[in-house]
Amino acid sequence: MWFDNHCHLTSLKTDPAEAVAVAADASVTRLLTVGCTVADSSRAIDIAAGFDNVWATAGVHPHDAKDGLEGLETLLDSTIEGDRAVVAVGECGLDYHYDHSPRSQQADVFARQIEMAHQRDLALVIHSRSAWDDTFEVLDRCGMPERTVFHCFTGGPDEAVEAIARGAYLSFSGIVTFPSAPELREAATLTPGDRILVETDSPYLAPVPLRGKANKPANVAVVGEFLANHLGLEIEAFAAATTDNANRLFGLTPAVV
Repeated sequence: MWFDNHCHLTSLKTDPAEAVAVAADASVTRLLTVGCTVADSSRAIDIAAGFDNVWATAGVHPHDAKDGLEGLETLLDSTIEGDRAVVAVGECGLDYHYDHSPRSQQADVFARQIEMAHQRDLALVIHSRSAWDDTFEVLDRCGMPERTVFHCFTGGPDEAVEAIARGAYLSFSGIVTFPSAPELREAATLTPGDRILVETDSPYLAPVPLRGKANKPANVAVVGEFLANHLGLEIEAFAAATTDNANRLFGLTPAVV
């Protein structure tokens, strides 16, 4: 059973219920829908409330750092139907590839969200693109939360070693299947078995052989099977391990089977 630990159900063109059902048919039994703005996070929380196997994050993406964090702490403190809590802060971090927000604001908003994760003992979901040195600098200065994941990890072996040394989890998306990503596959090889996760980042980054199509949570099984084969592991064992890792990262009780 697979866990898509990073998807955007708020951005899918299909109904979330359909996406969850199609995922279940592909043995993807747990999903984390991730917020990128305060409004988007609120929608993610509302969607997660409708399912027993979907959880949500609340955060502000570096693209939107220029708009600030107003209302985010309220969302982080909200719970849904008892134990239906927001399980992580994010996605947040630094993106120097697009620079949609000034870098100083990105760093400030990132640091403040790290503090929010510390204050609430929540996991932290990091987006880092073309900004590795500064990402590590902010984490070292603020103190990396014990449960932190680099989502859609796109670094090479050096960045993987740096992240793992700090205790982070690395989550691999469909990019790991691209022929142009040998360094990413090398990074996956270096990632300990108790620190590796798989994701879709859907509706983005459909894996080979589905390039050009809208991605969906069900396709995390495609990513996982590719990665298991690359690592020389049995697919079922790798699915179980990555699911266990995601449960541990987000503080979830394992599913009863």
